[in-house]
Amino acid sequence: MDSTWSMMPQTMNADQYFSIRWNNYQRNMTAIFQELLESQSFVDVTLACEQNSLKAHKVVLSACSQYFRKLLLENPCDHPTIIMPQDIEFSDLSFIIKFVYQGEINVTESELQVSFIANILVLIQG
Repeated sequence: MDSTWSMMPQTMNADQYFSIRWNNYQRNMTAIFQELLESQSFVDVTLACEQNSLKAHKVVLSACSQYFRKLLLENPCDHPTIIMPQDIEFSDLSFIIKFVYQGEINVTESELQVSFIANILVLIQG
């Protein structure tokens, strides 16, 4: 059996069931979504601010943020462009998207500003 999968028998009532598990599922999914973002494969939303833009996946944004989920549900189109609020800097938006896709980011002390933290708290559900 491939080490990517595991199967364990479980008995419930008179029937025997098998629990099939994909080992390292979360790590694999995180890596796959990051790879899709880096290659710009299947991106279906554009986020714009400060004369710059970046692309992402609606499903990832919706899974991580009530803010994005509400916007995307209220505006169902194939590839929307979301103009971000004026108080969000593009560098902060880039960090937020990295955080959404990776679950963590590394920033220097100078990059870590109150506005950055506030934007993460508003845009991403914890």
